[in-house]
Amino acid sequence: MSKRKRYLFVCVNRRPDGTPKGSCAARGAEDLHAELKGMLKERGLANTEVRACTSSCLDTCWVGPVIAVEPDDYFYGRVTKADLPEILDAFAKDERVERLVLSPEDYVEPKELKKQGG
Repeated sequence: MSKRKRYLFVCVNRRPDGTPKGSCAARGAEDLHAELKGMLKERGLANTEVRACTSSCLDTCWVGPVIAVEPDDYFYGRVTKADLPEILDAFAKDERVERLVLSPEDYVEPKELKKQGG
């Protein structure tokens, strides 16, 4: 097995139903991870370029599903299955999908969630 250029850590953490900040798993991250793995394999990227891994909580529940992209040091947030082809196309061009990259503000838990005990 060769070292990949990138590792994608898809948060699949599940919080109890009704938790104010929600969870990536409740937003479909498990299916998203499976789809991502399949697409990487179909495109021939899985064995050499990009590995999709699961992760526990990445502390950005409110913008999930979240994918940490390493070693590039950025997170994609609010990712849907419809976004995956664009993400993979960007990797092929050594680019990123800017509209999905979390901003510094996205890492701060919204005050309304803190008030609810999220």
